Amino acid sequence: MEDSNRTVSSEFIFQGLCSSRQLEIFLLLPFSILYLMAVVGNLFVVILIIIDHHLHSPMYFLLANLSFIDFCLSSVTTPKLTIDLLKENKTISFVGYMRQIVCVHFFAGGEMVLLVTMAYDRYVAICRPLHYSSIMDRQKCIWLVVISWIVGFVHAISQMLLILDLPFCGPRVIDSFFCDIPLVMKLACMNTDTLEILINADSGILATTCFILLLISYTYILLTVQHRSKDGSSKALSTCTSHIIVVLLFFGPIIFIYLWPVSITWVDKFLAVFYSVITPLLNPAIYTLRNKDIKNAIKKLISHK
Repeated sequence: MEDSNRTVSSEFIFQGLCSSRQLEIFLLLPFSILYLMAVVGNLFVVILIIIDHHLHSPMYFLLANLSFIDFCLSSVTTPKLTIDLLKENKTISFVGYMRQIVCVHFFAGGEMVLLVTMAYDRYVAICRPLHYSSIMDRQKCIWLVVISWIVGFVHAISQMLLILDLPFCGPRVIDSFFCDIPLVMKLACMNTDTLEILINADSGILATTCFILLLISYTYILLTVQHRSKDGSSKALSTCTSHIIVVLLFFGPIIFIYLWPVSITWVDKFLAVFYSVITPLLNPAIYTLRNKDIKNAIKKLISHK
């Protein structure tokens, strides 16, 4: 019986972004450009930080890792979304669907922890500047990044194990453009109420813990900045503002999609597109446009050419 169930549902069918073929074809070029810009922008930030020795500091080491994760995260769903805009039958195999779920949760979970690490780095730099070099040494930075990858991996594997053996013997149509666990669980031919609680608890604990830590960190930082000199506080505030914008862009769609009690399909799709396509593009833009060191490094790179 299990073999027949798995055979019937050996692939899933996406309904895509919308029902209009004309609109999907129209969106092909914008999404292709956005993805290309996200890839080029994030990889450019990584390469720039590697080759410019003035950017070899803990903050930029963490920023390079953030850009790399954003590059990976956008590459999980956006290429297939773009290709599917040309197709009438938008299918994905069972293996492909599992791979997509694991990768999305792996990179998203890792980014959550990395954003907390970046907040910790700013806390040390602003609130304990005299001890910054001893606290945020190279070895600790590497370990903090490794921990973020480990947490992302454990989170992704736990999500996969919870849904791996679900029996799919009914409809195979998913009203989305990528494999989202809540939507896929609706297709299982069994009661998944308990499983939904476990999955939401797994994702919710990680996301909520990271978000609360970020709120506490930046609140403490901003309160500390108020007691500093005007010039120092202005520079610190500018740096923290960039980080806070990235945090809001990253956690905003996640909180709305998974915690909002009423599910509106077109809103969920819009937020999913924003989360997977737009946010990875905005992160390097925010840090590049608001960061003096990055802009100086770009000018130096251009002048050498």
